[in-house]
Amino acid sequence: MNIAIFNIHKWERKYLEQANKGRHRLKLLDTYLSLDTADLAKDCKAISIFTEDDATAPILDRLHELGIRFIVLRSAGYNNIDVAHAKQIGIKMARVPEYSPNAIAEFTIGIMLALNRKLIRTHNRIMEMNFSLDGLVGFDMNGKTVGIVGTGKIGQVVAKILNGFGCRLIAYD
Repeated sequence: MNIAIFNIHKWERKYLEQANKGRHRLKLLDTYLSLDTADLAKDCKAISIFTEDDATAPILDRLHELGIRFIVLRSAGYNNIDVAHAKQIGIKMARVPEYSPNAIAEFTIGIMLALNRKLIRTHNRIMEMNFSLDGLVGFDMNGKTVGIVGTGKIGQVVAKILNGFGCRLIAYD
């Protein structure tokens, strides 16, 4: 099967090619899907898109005219697709159901700690051979109150990690 992959990121190429193992003919495109670029999917039965690609009704109609019958999203979000229209014209869709909640929660905690401890400013000073601590002192997370907006899978893991830090948690969902 011929598959057009729009908006390909450099880091994705090797993973897509490894996963494909030559089973399909991949057309790797550096451009976003739009009305102007939809024709690049000519001779394909499926396309793969990312969050910045436009899959609104006029574009879906053009893709359908070209023979596209399946859209695979390389993201969990799908607000860039007119889902109802795709169903109406017979284009099937699939998406990433979720990313690793643990990885995202750990990244969130890492960013919190980096901001709290001013790690980027510290790094920049050290690179300039400035070892002054002025304005760089953070605080202990233990005992602090932390608000979490959204207690889905990711929010729950963030809460567990922060609980381990000894934080008081307030959550809203």
